[in-house]
Amino acid sequence: MNITEITFTDKEKQFNDMVMYWNDKINIVSRKKENVYDLIEDSRLYLDYIDNDKSKSLLDLGTGGGFPGIVIKIHKPLLNVTLVDSISKKINVVKDIISKLQLNNITAVSSRAEDLGKRSPYKKSFDYITARSVAPLDNLVKWSVNLLKPGGRLITLKGSDINDEIKNARKNLSVDNIDTYEVLNHRSITIVKF
Repeated sequence: MNITEITFTDKEKQFNDMVMYWNDKINIVSRKKENVYDLIEDSRLYLDYIDNDKSKSLLDLGTGGGFPGIVIKIHKPLLNVTLVDSISKKINVVKDIISKLQLNNITAVSSRAEDLGKRSPYKKSFDYITARSVAPLDNLVKWSVNLLKPGGRLITLKGSDINDEIKNARKNLSVDNIDTYEVLNHRSITIVKF
């Protein structure tokens, strides 16, 4: 798909501009990027798998510059969203972006994923966890166990090598409930149901 064929919302355009502003100061996405519309489009791939429901909550692991969490929040305004990253300067940037975009019911936390699941109010409190370019699937599953509610879902965007990651997760963690949906450019949305 050609990026010029895609229509972006005003908030997505503002988000792009803010990320690029901050990226010149601190590296929150690749320094080589002229814009982040490709990351916004990637983030939209999660939308079909997440409800816009004020009783639902989402945790975005390794949010970096707010991908996919902020884009999901723009499109699912009723959803309660928590963004987490271990790099506090990225979280400070994301907090600034959230404020300027005037997004409600979204917070940003500086923490490692494996530590967050040990703390209240995060333990077993999320309906969805998203992750993009964070870690192999078996690590994401390990971290998600203590964060997801029963029946919760880990939703990841992965490349064409996902089959090996699924085999490792099934072998090492006894995880069976994994669905994969091919979405774009030999990539897939992978959903692990807990």
